[in-house]
Amino acid sequence: MSYLIISFSHKNIDIKMREKLSFNSDEDKERFIKQILENEPTKEVVLLSTCNRVEIITRSSNVKQSARNIIEKLATYSGLDFELLYDRADIYDNDGAVHHLFSVASALDSLVIGETQIVGQLKDAFRFSQAKGYCSSNITRVMHYAFKCAAQVRNATSLGTGSVSVASTAVAKAKDIIGNTKGVKALVIGAGEMSELTVKHLISSGFDVTIISRDMKKAQNLATTFEVHVNVEPYSELSNLLAKTPVMITATSAPYPIITKDNAPSSNINRYWFDIAVPRDIDENISLSNLEVYSVDDLQDIVNENMSLRAEQAKTAYGIVSRMSLEFFEWLKSLEIEPIVKNLYVKGNDIIDKKVKNAIKKGYISASDEENIRKLCQTVITEYLHQPSKQLKDISKNMECDLVVGTVQNMFGFNNDSNLRNKYKCDHLSKN
Repeated sequence: MSYLIISFSHKNIDIKMREKLSFNSDEDKERFIKQILENEPTKEVVLLSTCNRVEIITRSSNVKQSARNIIEKLATYSGLDFELLYDRADIYDNDGAVHHLFSVASALDSLVIGETQIVGQLKDAFRFSQAKGYCSSNITRVMHYAFKCAAQVRNATSLGTGSVSVASTAVAKAKDIIGNTKGVKALVIGAGEMSELTVKHLISSGFDVTIISRDMKKAQNLATTFEVHVNVEPYSELSNLLAKTPVMITATSAPYPIITKDNAPSSNINRYWFDIAVPRDIDENISLSNLEVYSVDDLQDIVNENMSLRAEQAKTAYGIVSRMSLEFFEWLKSLEIEPIVKNLYVKGNDIIDKKVKNAIKKGYISASDEENIRKLCQTVITEYLHQPSKQLKDISKNMECDLVVGTVQNMFGFNNDSNLRNKYKCDHLSKN
Protein backbone atom coordinates (compact mmCIF):
# COMPACT_ATOMS: atom_id res chain seq x y z
CA MET A 1 0.00 0.00 0.00
CA SER A 2 1.27 3.46 -0.91
CA TYR A 3 0.29 6.97 0.03
CA LEU A 4 -1.20 8.73 -3.02
CA ILE A 5 -2.07 12.40 -3.51
CA ILE A 6 -3.76 13.95 -6.54
CA SER A 7 -3.15 17.70 -6.46
CA PHE A 8 -4.65 20.60 -8.39
CA SER A 9 -3.63 24.10 -7.34
CA HIS A 10 -2.71 27.57 -8.56
CA LYS A 11 0.52 25.95 -9.76
CA ASN A 12 -1.00 23.71 -12.43
CA ILE A 13 -4.49 25.05 -13.28
CA ASP A 14 -6.06 28.49 -13.65
CA ILE A 15 -8.94 29.91 -11.64
CA LYS A 16 -11.58 28.86 -14.21
CA MET A 17 -10.64 25.21 -13.74
CA ARG A 18 -10.30 25.57 -9.96
CA GLU A 19 -13.84 26.92 -9.82
CA LYS A 20 -15.18 23.82 -11.53
CA LEU A 21 -13.16 21.49 -9.31
CA SER A 22 -14.09 23.16 -6.01
CA PHE A 23 -16.35 21.38 -3.51
CA ASN A 24 -18.69 23.90 -1.88
CA SER A 25 -20.69 21.68 0.43
CA ASP A 26 -20.12 18.74 2.76
CA GLU A 27 -22.70 16.80 0.77
CA ASP A 28 -20.64 17.18 -2.44
CA LYS A 29 -17.48 16.11 -0.59
CA GLU A 30 -19.08 13.06 0.97
CA ARG A 31 -20.67 11.93 -2.28
CA PHE A 32 -17.33 12.24 -4.10
CA ILE A 33 -15.34 10.43 -1.39
CA LYS A 34 -17.82 7.53 -1.47
CA GLN A 35 -17.38 7.26 -5.24
CA ILE A 36 -13.59 7.12 -4.87
CA LEU A 37 -13.76 4.41 -2.22
CA GLU A 38 -15.84 2.23 -4.53
CA ASN A 39 -12.61 1.62 -6.46
CA GLU A 40 -11.00 -1.53 -5.02
CA PRO A 41 -7.35 -0.36 -4.70
CA THR A 42 -8.23 2.97 -3.02
CA LYS A 43 -8.37 2.94 0.77
CA GLU A 44 -8.89 5.91 3.09
CA VAL A 45 -9.60 9.37 1.67
CA VAL A 46 -9.22 12.95 2.84
CA LEU A 47 -10.50 15.65 0.47
CA LEU A 48 -9.14 19.19 0.87
CA SER A 49 -10.86 21.89 -1.16
CA THR A 50 -9.90 25.57 -0.75
CA CYS A 51 -9.87 28.67 -2.95
CA ASN A 52 -6.48 27.73 -4.34
CA ARG A 53 -6.34 23.93 -4.34
CA VAL A 54 -8.02 20.55 -4.40
CA GLU A 55 -6.00 17.77 -2.77
CA ILE A 56 -7.17 14.16 -2.66
CA ILE A 57 -5.13 12.26 -0.07
CA THR A 58 -5.47 8.47 -0.14
CA ARG A 59 -3.83 5.08 0.35
CA SER A 60 -3.71 2.72 -2.61
CA SER A 61 -2.60 -0.79 -3.49
CA ASN A 62 -2.40 0.25 -7.16
CA VAL A 63 -1.33 3.87 -7.56
CA LYS A 64 -1.79 4.05 -11.33
CA GLN A 65 -5.31 2.59 -11.23
CA SER A 66 -6.39 4.75 -8.29
CA ALA A 67 -5.01 7.92 -9.88
CA ARG A 68 -6.87 7.34 -13.13
CA ASN A 69 -10.08 6.48 -11.30
CA ILE A 70 -9.90 9.60 -9.11
CA ILE A 71 -9.23 11.88 -12.08
CA GLU A 72 -12.07 10.23 -14.03
CA LYS A 73 -14.41 10.98 -11.13
CA LEU A 74 -13.11 14.57 -10.99
CA ALA A 75 -13.72 14.96 -14.73
CA THR A 76 -17.30 13.79 -14.31
CA TYR A 77 -17.85 16.04 -11.29
CA SER A 78 -16.37 19.16 -12.88
CA GLY A 79 -17.37 18.67 -16.49
CA LEU A 80 -13.72 19.08 -17.50
CA ASP A 81 -11.96 16.84 -20.01
CA PHE A 82 -10.27 13.80 -18.48
CA GLU A 83 -7.14 14.01 -20.62
CA LEU A 84 -6.73 17.69 -19.76
CA LEU A 85 -7.02 16.97 -16.04
CA TYR A 86 -4.72 13.94 -16.23
CA ASP A 87 -2.05 15.99 -18.03
CA ARG A 88 -2.31 18.87 -15.54
CA ALA A 89 -2.57 16.83 -12.33
CA ASP A 90 0.34 16.61 -9.94
CA ILE A 91 0.38 12.95 -8.87
CA TYR A 92 2.50 12.05 -5.86
CA ASP A 93 3.01 8.61 -4.36
CA ASN A 94 4.66 7.37 -1.17
CA ASP A 95 7.63 9.55 -0.11
CA GLY A 96 6.73 12.14 -2.76
CA ALA A 97 3.18 12.23 -1.42
CA VAL A 98 4.34 12.63 2.16
CA HIS A 99 6.78 15.43 1.25
CA HIS A 100 4.02 17.22 -0.68
CA LEU A 101 1.51 16.88 2.16
CA PHE A 102 4.02 18.24 4.69
CA SER A 103 4.75 21.17 2.34
CA VAL A 104 1.04 21.93 1.98
CA ALA A 105 0.45 21.74 5.74
CA SER A 106 3.43 24.04 6.35
CA ALA A 107 2.06 26.63 3.83
CA LEU A 108 5.09 26.24 1.56
CA ASP A 109 2.95 25.23 -1.42
CA SER A 110 0.45 28.07 -0.94
CA LEU A 111 -0.12 31.02 -3.27
CA VAL A 112 1.01 33.21 -0.37
CA ILE A 113 3.96 31.44 1.27
CA GLY A 114 3.41 31.12 5.01
CA GLU A 115 -0.32 31.86 4.98
CA THR A 116 -1.91 30.73 8.21
CA GLN A 117 -5.26 29.36 7.02
CA ILE A 118 -4.13 26.19 5.25
CA VAL A 119 -3.26 24.09 8.31
CA GLY A 120 -6.70 24.78 9.80
CA GLN A 121 -8.38 23.89 6.51
CA LEU A 122 -6.39 20.64 6.36
CA LYS A 123 -7.40 19.79 9.93
CA ASP A 124 -11.06 20.42 9.07
CA ALA A 125 -10.80 18.13 6.03
CA PHE A 126 -9.17 15.42 8.16
CA ARG A 127 -11.79 15.74 10.93
CA PHE A 128 -14.54 15.41 8.32
CA SER A 129 -13.14 12.13 6.95
CA GLN A 130 -12.41 10.82 10.43
CA ALA A 131 -15.93 11.55 11.65
CA LYS A 132 -17.44 9.81 8.61
CA GLY A 133 -15.12 6.80 8.86
CA TYR A 134 -13.38 7.51 5.54
CA CYS A 135 -9.89 7.29 6.99
CA SER A 136 -8.20 5.19 9.67
CA SER A 137 -4.75 4.54 11.14
CA ASN A 138 -2.59 5.03 8.04
CA ILE A 139 -3.97 8.45 7.12
CA THR A 140 -4.08 9.39 10.83
CA ARG A 141 -0.37 8.68 11.11
CA VAL A 142 0.63 10.82 8.13
CA MET A 143 -1.68 13.64 9.25
CA HIS A 144 -0.18 13.44 12.73
CA TYR A 145 3.26 14.05 11.25
CA ALA A 146 2.01 16.73 8.79
CA PHE A 147 0.61 18.83 11.63
CA LYS A 148 3.73 18.17 13.69
CA CYS A 149 5.84 19.35 10.74
CA ALA A 150 3.72 22.50 10.30
CA ALA A 151 4.17 23.31 13.99
CA GLN A 152 7.94 22.92 13.71
CA VAL A 153 8.06 25.19 10.65
CA ARG A 154 6.07 27.86 12.50
CA ASN A 155 8.36 27.62 15.53
CA ALA A 156 11.62 27.60 13.56
CA THR A 157 10.81 30.36 11.03
CA SER A 158 8.90 33.63 10.78
CA LEU A 159 6.79 32.43 7.85
CA GLY A 160 3.59 32.42 9.89
CA THR A 161 4.01 35.97 11.21
CA GLY A 162 2.76 39.22 9.69
CA SER A 163 0.15 39.63 6.98
CA VAL A 164 0.28 36.40 5.06
CA SER A 165 -3.01 35.46 3.44
CA VAL A 166 -4.91 36.01 0.22
CA ALA A 167 -6.99 38.59 2.11
CA SER A 168 -3.93 40.55 3.26
CA THR A 169 -2.49 40.35 -0.26
CA ALA A 170 -5.68 41.83 -1.75
CA VAL A 171 -5.64 44.66 0.80
CA ALA A 172 -1.94 45.29 0.12
CA LYS A 173 -2.74 45.59 -3.61
CA ALA A 174 -5.62 47.99 -2.89
CA LYS A 175 -3.38 50.10 -0.66
CA ASP A 176 -0.71 50.18 -3.36
CA ILE A 177 -3.27 51.43 -5.91
CA ILE A 178 -5.01 53.99 -3.69
CA GLY A 179 -1.94 55.41 -1.97
CA ASN A 180 -3.35 57.50 0.89
CA THR A 181 -6.09 55.24 2.27
CA LYS A 182 -7.16 57.31 5.27
CA GLY A 183 -10.94 57.59 5.20
CA VAL A 184 -11.26 55.82 1.84
CA LYS A 185 -14.39 53.67 1.83
CA ALA A 186 -14.07 49.91 1.33
CA LEU A 187 -16.87 47.38 1.02
CA VAL A 188 -16.53 43.77 2.17
CA ILE A 189 -19.09 41.25 0.93
CA GLY A 190 -19.52 38.24 3.19
CA ALA A 191 -19.27 37.61 6.92
CA GLY A 192 -17.18 34.44 7.12
CA GLU A 193 -13.60 33.78 8.19
CA MET A 194 -12.02 35.26 5.05
CA SER A 195 -14.18 38.38 5.34
CA GLU A 196 -13.12 38.77 8.96
CA LEU A 197 -9.46 38.70 7.92
CA THR A 198 -10.18 41.16 5.12
CA VAL A 199 -11.88 43.66 7.44
CA LYS A 200 -9.01 43.35 9.90
CA HIS A 201 -6.41 44.21 7.24
CA LEU A 202 -8.53 47.01 5.74
CA ILE A 203 -8.88 48.66 9.15
CA SER A 204 -5.15 48.41 9.86
CA SER A 205 -4.51 50.02 6.45
CA GLY A 206 -6.73 53.00 7.25
CA PHE A 207 -9.85 52.20 5.21
CA ASP A 208 -13.39 53.07 6.33
CA VAL A 209 -15.05 49.65 6.17
CA THR A 210 -18.61 48.56 5.45
CA ILE A 211 -19.77 44.94 5.63
CA ILE A 212 -22.68 43.59 3.61
CA SER A 213 -24.04 40.04 3.77
CA ARG A 214 -27.20 38.08 3.10
CA ASP A 215 -27.01 37.16 6.79
CA MET A 216 -27.48 40.59 8.41
CA LYS A 217 -27.20 39.25 11.95
CA LYS A 218 -23.93 37.49 11.23
CA ALA A 219 -22.54 40.67 9.64
CA GLN A 220 -23.56 42.73 12.68
CA ASN A 221 -21.94 40.22 15.04
CA LEU A 222 -18.75 40.36 13.00
CA ALA A 223 -18.73 44.18 13.04
CA THR A 224 -18.87 44.24 16.85
CA THR A 225 -15.65 42.21 17.15
CA PHE A 226 -13.50 45.14 15.97
CA GLU A 227 -12.32 48.00 18.17
CA VAL A 228 -13.17 50.65 15.55
CA HIS A 229 -16.62 51.27 14.09
CA VAL A 230 -17.50 49.09 11.11
CA ASN A 231 -20.64 49.89 9.12
CA VAL A 232 -23.17 47.17 8.30
CA GLU A 233 -25.66 47.58 5.47
CA PRO A 234 -28.53 45.33 4.29
CA TYR A 235 -27.87 43.18 1.24
CA SER A 236 -30.55 45.07 -0.69
CA GLU A 237 -28.12 48.02 -0.83
CA LEU A 238 -25.50 46.03 -2.77
CA SER A 239 -25.83 47.87 -6.11
CA ASN A 240 -25.91 51.33 -4.47
CA LEU A 241 -22.79 50.55 -2.44
CA LEU A 242 -20.96 49.12 -5.44
CA ALA A 243 -21.62 52.37 -7.33
CA LYS A 244 -20.14 54.71 -4.72
CA THR A 245 -17.42 52.65 -3.00
CA PRO A 246 -13.87 52.85 -4.46
CA VAL A 247 -12.64 49.50 -3.07
CA MET A 248 -14.65 46.29 -2.79
CA ILE A 249 -13.41 42.87 -1.65
CA THR A 250 -15.73 39.88 -1.88
CA ALA A 251 -15.18 36.52 -0.20
CA THR A 252 -18.44 34.58 -0.02
CA SER A 253 -18.97 30.85 -0.37
CA ALA A 254 -21.68 31.26 -3.03
CA PRO A 255 -21.49 28.55 -5.72
CA TYR A 256 -22.22 31.10 -8.47
CA PRO A 257 -21.40 34.79 -9.20
CA ILE A 258 -23.29 37.21 -6.95
CA ILE A 259 -22.21 40.26 -8.97
CA THR A 260 -23.40 40.06 -12.56
CA LYS A 261 -24.18 42.39 -15.46
CA ASP A 262 -27.66 42.80 -14.00
CA ASN A 263 -26.61 44.23 -10.64
CA ALA A 264 -23.18 45.72 -11.40
CA PRO A 265 -23.77 49.49 -11.65
CA SER A 266 -21.77 51.98 -13.69
CA SER A 267 -20.10 54.85 -11.87
CA ASN A 268 -18.11 58.01 -12.50
CA ILE A 269 -15.49 57.18 -9.83
CA ASN A 270 -12.53 54.85 -10.17
CA ARG A 271 -13.33 51.51 -8.57
CA TYR A 272 -11.22 48.47 -7.71
CA TRP A 273 -12.91 45.15 -7.02
CA PHE A 274 -11.06 42.18 -5.55
CA ASP A 275 -12.62 38.74 -5.87
CA ILE A 276 -10.85 36.36 -3.48
CA ALA A 277 -13.57 33.69 -3.63
CA VAL A 278 -13.42 30.42 -5.56
CA PRO A 279 -15.78 29.92 -7.31
CA ARG A 280 -15.61 33.61 -8.18
CA ASP A 281 -18.21 36.03 -6.87
CA ILE A 282 -17.84 38.42 -9.82
CA ASP A 283 -18.98 37.46 -13.31
CA GLU A 284 -15.89 37.46 -15.52
CA ASN A 285 -17.82 39.10 -18.38
CA ILE A 286 -18.46 42.35 -16.51
CA SER A 287 -16.78 45.28 -18.28
CA LEU A 288 -17.48 48.80 -17.02
CA SER A 289 -15.62 52.07 -17.38
CA ASN A 290 -13.49 53.19 -14.43
CA LEU A 291 -13.53 49.62 -13.04
CA GLU A 292 -10.66 47.18 -12.52
CA VAL A 293 -11.42 43.65 -11.31
CA TYR A 294 -8.77 41.45 -9.66
CA SER A 295 -9.14 37.72 -9.02
CA VAL A 296 -6.92 35.55 -6.83
CA ASP A 297 -4.60 34.83 -9.76
CA ASP A 298 -4.13 38.56 -10.47
CA LEU A 299 -2.37 39.05 -7.13
CA GLN A 300 0.70 37.19 -8.36
CA ASP A 301 3.00 40.24 -8.37
CA ILE A 302 2.62 40.72 -4.62
CA VAL A 303 2.92 36.97 -4.14
CA ASN A 304 6.24 37.01 -6.02
CA GLU A 305 7.48 39.82 -3.77
CA ASN A 306 6.35 37.79 -0.78
CA MET A 307 8.35 34.84 -2.12
CA SER A 308 11.58 36.81 -2.49
CA LEU A 309 11.29 38.38 0.96
CA ARG A 310 10.69 34.97 2.55
CA ALA A 311 13.11 32.95 0.41
CA GLU A 312 15.64 32.32 3.19
CA GLN A 313 12.93 31.35 5.67
CA ALA A 314 11.34 29.06 3.08
CA LYS A 315 14.71 27.36 2.55
CA THR A 316 14.88 26.58 6.27
CA ALA A 317 11.26 25.37 6.21
CA TYR A 318 11.88 23.01 3.27
CA GLY A 319 14.81 21.56 5.19
CA ILE A 320 12.43 20.77 8.07
CA VAL A 321 9.91 19.22 5.65
CA SER A 322 12.56 16.98 4.07
CA ARG A 323 13.93 15.89 7.44
CA MET A 324 10.49 15.14 8.87
CA SER A 325 9.49 13.22 5.74
CA LEU A 326 12.43 10.87 6.34
CA GLU A 327 11.62 10.69 10.06
CA PHE A 328 8.04 9.75 9.26
CA PHE A 329 9.03 6.68 7.26
CA GLU A 330 11.57 5.67 9.91
CA TRP A 331 8.78 5.98 12.48
CA LEU A 332 6.46 3.85 10.34
CA LYS A 333 9.11 1.15 10.09
CA SER A 334 9.66 1.27 13.85
CA LEU A 335 5.95 0.55 14.30
CA GLU A 336 6.51 -2.69 12.38
CA ILE A 337 9.43 -3.64 14.65
CA GLU A 338 7.89 -2.85 18.05
CA PRO A 339 5.21 -5.60 17.92
CA ILE A 340 7.85 -8.14 16.85
CA VAL A 341 10.18 -7.27 19.73
CA LYS A 342 7.24 -7.32 22.13
CA ASN A 343 6.08 -10.70 20.83
CA LEU A 344 9.57 -12.21 21.14
CA TYR A 345 9.52 -11.49 24.87
CA VAL A 346 5.87 -12.59 25.22
CA LYS A 347 6.66 -15.87 23.45
CA GLY A 348 9.72 -16.38 25.69
CA ASN A 349 7.63 -15.79 28.83
CA ASP A 350 4.96 -18.21 27.59
CA ILE A 351 7.60 -20.91 27.15
CA ILE A 352 8.99 -20.20 30.64
CA ASP A 353 5.50 -20.48 32.10
CA LYS A 354 4.80 -23.76 30.30
CA LYS A 355 8.15 -25.38 31.14
CA VAL A 356 8.16 -24.31 34.82
CA LYS A 357 4.65 -25.64 35.38
CA ASN A 358 5.57 -28.90 33.64
CA ALA A 359 8.76 -29.25 35.72
CA ILE A 360 6.82 -28.76 38.99
CA LYS A 361 4.16 -31.25 37.87
CA LYS A 362 6.81 -33.90 37.13
CA GLY A 363 8.67 -33.18 40.36
CA TYR A 364 11.84 -31.90 38.71
CA ILE A 365 11.69 -28.72 40.82
CA SER A 366 9.97 -27.74 44.05
CA ALA A 367 6.95 -25.43 43.95
CA SER A 368 8.65 -23.30 46.60
CA ASP A 369 11.45 -22.54 44.12
CA GLU A 370 9.07 -21.50 41.30
CA GLU A 371 9.44 -17.72 41.72
CA ASN A 372 13.25 -17.77 41.78
CA ILE A 373 13.44 -20.13 38.80
CA ARG A 374 11.06 -17.92 36.83
CA LYS A 375 13.23 -14.87 37.57
CA LEU A 376 16.33 -16.77 36.46
CA CYS A 377 14.66 -17.89 33.22
CA GLN A 378 13.43 -14.38 32.49
CA THR A 379 16.93 -13.03 33.02
CA VAL A 380 18.25 -15.58 30.51
CA ILE A 381 15.54 -14.65 27.96
CA THR A 382 16.18 -10.91 28.41
CA GLU A 383 19.92 -11.29 27.92
CA TYR A 384 19.47 -13.68 25.01
CA LEU A 385 17.00 -11.38 23.16
CA HIS A 386 18.83 -8.12 23.90
CA GLN A 387 21.11 -8.22 20.84
CA PRO A 388 18.44 -9.48 18.35
CA SER A 389 16.04 -6.78 19.62
CA LYS A 390 18.67 -4.08 19.18
CA GLN A 391 19.48 -5.30 15.67
CA LEU A 392 15.81 -5.37 14.71
CA LYS A 393 15.42 -1.75 15.84
CA ASP A 394 18.50 -0.78 13.82
CA ILE A 395 17.13 -2.60 10.77
CA SER A 396 13.98 -0.44 10.97
CA LYS A 397 16.10 2.42 9.55
CA ASN A 398 17.25 0.42 6.53
CA MET A 399 15.68 -0.29 3.15
CA GLU A 400 15.48 -4.06 3.81
CA CYS A 401 13.17 -3.51 6.81
CA ASP A 402 10.00 -4.78 5.10
CA LEU A 403 11.69 -8.00 3.97
CA VAL A 404 13.17 -8.68 7.42
CA VAL A 405 9.88 -7.92 9.19
CA GLY A 406 8.00 -10.36 6.99
CA THR A 407 10.63 -13.05 7.43
CA VAL A 408 10.72 -12.75 11.24
CA GLN A 409 6.90 -12.68 11.48
CA ASN A 410 6.64 -15.85 9.41
CA MET A 411 9.50 -17.53 11.26
CA PHE A 412 7.94 -17.02 14.70
CA GLY A 413 4.29 -17.15 13.58
CA PHE A 414 3.53 -13.57 14.68
CA ASN A 415 0.53 -11.55 13.59
CA ASN A 416 0.58 -7.74 13.38
CA ASP A 417 -0.35 -6.20 16.70
CA SER A 418 -3.03 -3.77 15.59
CA ASN A 419 -3.78 -2.64 19.13
CA LEU A 420 -0.21 -1.45 19.55
CA ARG A 421 -0.33 0.42 16.25
CA ASN A 422 -3.63 2.13 16.95
CA LYS A 423 -2.30 3.68 20.12
CA TYR A 424 -0.70 6.44 18.01
CA LYS A 425 -3.13 9.36 17.99
CA CYS A 426 -2.88 12.71 16.25
CA ASP A 427 -1.60 14.94 19.06
CA HIS A 428 -1.62 18.04 16.84
CA LEU A 429 -5.21 17.75 15.59
CA SER A 430 -6.74 19.94 18.30
CA LYS A 431 -4.07 22.62 17.97
CA ASN A 432 -4.40 25.55 15.57
